[in-house]
Amino acid sequence: MTKREVLEDVVLKTIKKSSCHIPPDVRAAIEMAIKQERQPVSKKAFEATLQSLDCCMERDTPACGDTGWPLFFFKIGNEAKLEGGFLGLEEVSKKAVERATKEGLLRKTMKHPLTGADPGNNLGVNMPGFTYKFVPGDSIQITFVPKGGGGELFGGSRYAVIAFSDGITGIEKFIIDSYISGARAGAICPPSILGVGIGGTFEISAKLAKEAAVLRVIGSHHSDLQMAKIESDLFEAINELKIGAMGSGGDISVLAVHVEYAYTHIGGIMVAMNTNCLMARRATTRIHSNGQIEELKNPFWFDER
Repeated sequence: MTKREVLEDVVLKTIKKSSCHIPPDVRAAIEMAIKQERQPVSKKAFEATLQSLDCCMERDTPACGDTGWPLFFFKIGNEAKLEGGFLGLEEVSKKAVERATKEGLLRKTMKHPLTGADPGNNLGVNMPGFTYKFVPGDSIQITFVPKGGGGELFGGSRYAVIAFSDGITGIEKFIIDSYISGARAGAICPPSILGVGIGGTFEISAKLAKEAAVLRVIGSHHSDLQMAKIESDLFEAINELKIGAMGSGGDISVLAVHVEYAYTHIGGIMVAMNTNCLMARRATTRIHSNGQIEELKNPFWFDER
């Protein structure tokens, strides 16, 4: 059984790492952008960003001032045993968020949506966000994502219903038009990591888009060849827009495009998009049943990739 004190320590360390350290795949993507970018202003922006990220990692300070929404993704083995059960896990996670906020690892960003009341600890109704996936085995995997507002608000999250007659062309047009609109309005921070959810109900498509944006590793490809082609087609098309770093113009306009899908109703295809900031932060820790603690570079949320 995983003891409560072990959970407390692991969750807090995972939050700290996610806030202050970008994952290796994100760093590699920024390094590649520096090599490939030909526009001087964008190239300089990528170089300055990487230098800033290195400083944050050395000093254990947040990689971005906007630590956004505190989101947990738990991958739980069917045979796993936790002291206090799942309610205990959520209690521990809330306390860790409160402590991380007090220590300055997370900025105070969560408020009441109508009154603006700010508890000062990033806790409130339905927040933090908890997502569970149950799998075979007896380990517990914790992924924390501080989802910044730049990739979520105004232009970073959109959805539409596409007619079957419009098919892939309609899906890709909606995504490209949405990305252009968000970047033009200064509502997202390009180059983003773009998540696309195709099919399902409204909330299923949105959930898939979010998970694709924040949990897929850059460089991964969907195992379904048709979905993988949509990923590559959108990646090439958006980079051809020459949006560049923060809209300054350049060769790199999106770092990655990740597509996930669900079966849908015969009446139409729900499509959702969600962007993750250039400062794409996440951290994953796995607690094995024998007490071993393992830091993972890949959340393995989608097992086949």
